[in-house]
Amino acid sequence: MKLYNSLTRQKEEFEPLSKPYVGVYVCGPTVYSHSHLGHAKSYVSFDVLIRYLRYLGYSVLYIQNITDVGHLTDDADSGEDKIEKQARLEKLEPMQIAEKYTRSYFDDMDALGILRPDVSPRASGHIPEQIELIKVLIESGHAYEVDGYVYYSVSSFPGYGKLSGRKLDELLPGARVSIDSAKKDPKDFALWKKAGDDHMLKWNSPWGWGYPGWHLECSAMSMRYIGETLDIHGGGLENIFPHHESEIAQSEGANGKQFVRYWLHNNMVTVDGQKMGKSLGNFTLLKDIFEKFHPMVVRLYILRSHYRSPLDFSDMGLGSAKSALERLTIFRKRLGHQPIETTVEQPSTGTAALIETVKAAFLESMNDDLNTPGALASIFELIRAGNALLDSDDSLADKVALAVILDELAGEIFGLDLTSCDSSAADTRELCDVLVEVREALRENRLFEAADRMRDRLEEIGYSARDLPGGKSEITSK
Repeated sequence: MKLYNSLTRQKEEFEPLSKPYVGVYVCGPTVYSHSHLGHAKSYVSFDVLIRYLRYLGYSVLYIQNITDVGHLTDDADSGEDKIEKQARLEKLEPMQIAEKYTRSYFDDMDALGILRPDVSPRASGHIPEQIELIKVLIESGHAYEVDGYVYYSVSSFPGYGKLSGRKLDELLPGARVSIDSAKKDPKDFALWKKAGDDHMLKWNSPWGWGYPGWHLECSAMSMRYIGETLDIHGGGLENIFPHHESEIAQSEGANGKQFVRYWLHNNMVTVDGQKMGKSLGNFTLLKDIFEKFHPMVVRLYILRSHYRSPLDFSDMGLGSAKSALERLTIFRKRLGHQPIETTVEQPSTGTAALIETVKAAFLESMNDDLNTPGALASIFELIRAGNALLDSDDSLADKVALAVILDELAGEIFGLDLTSCDSSAADTRELCDVLVEVREALRENRLFEAADRMRDRLEEIGYSARDLPGGKSEITSK
């Protein structure tokens, strides 16, 4: 398998440090609001990576953090803590905000079929590890303290900029790092920030009461669970600078070892060519999308684009994904749900050849930097050719063989649950509207007995039917 390494800017054959073990760390959400489609693109993409690594036989330790302190509103060293700002807006405690939106995040990710990480460490739960890391950086000459603040000295680490490709003399004051007179150099960034009396999230430290910098959290937590060198570190393209660049400086400055072997970055979701984001106000919440489209439609919509390519959001694109998902579910229904028994006959020669060809093409695409669009094309070729084969010979052996490979590729690796997405909320509403028209026509033609039988039957299968004034009807899902 080859993966595109953002550090070397080329595809490289994947070789973990201690095969078959693979340590993967992915930057998780800052939990101050509900998740949007941009989050879904990132975490579906890395979910497929984790699934595929395990499919290939690797023993994967997957860590994805929860940032519940230290992420400031300008993503650098100034502004309010995003959790505290939302807490003031909602008149709640910061940890209430963190709990509320952490649960919301996992609800959305579960709906999308995303596997839970092995560990979801919270930044607020790993303050001791962060303080110890700062101590090491101060002792090694990479950091310094000024009046309760601790800064990383960027000039002390010659490799700063190797991930983003930026040179030190190009890091102009105020570009991404705020100008702070306490810093020895405007390019330096905060490891620990002094907290005033009005700051709600703060901890005691050797430098006084304060809270950690956003960049520091990921270094401390990833090394706590995986070790000094990670096999894979993932995140959004927008995190390369300054977040991931600073993680490298902190971690390698403390340990003198390579921090990450393979850096993977997913591209963003755009709206009319502009990045989707909460700060830009052009985001669409997943909960709102799920009102119109089944989560598996959203998952397939994301998989139809490469993880390193931008995904431009549109209802038309989701509608196309819905049609594609219907093709998958219809084919899966045709195959049935017979138990797979060892005594079942072997599939026909044509079916066996099709499965071998499709699987080879699928794996070739996935081994080429997780080319999910190419792999999906293989699955739809399986559907096209599989339907043709079943039209001529609808044998149980062929159905079972096709079901096994479809569940393996579309289910196990791509995480598409083809049994739970027969209809979306929008489909249900449309069906209810049709049933209303039928029932009103029955009553209008004085076929009251038939209308009552329809009402009773709907009640039995979970719908509520009631008559309204003026001959109108209402049918809703219970």
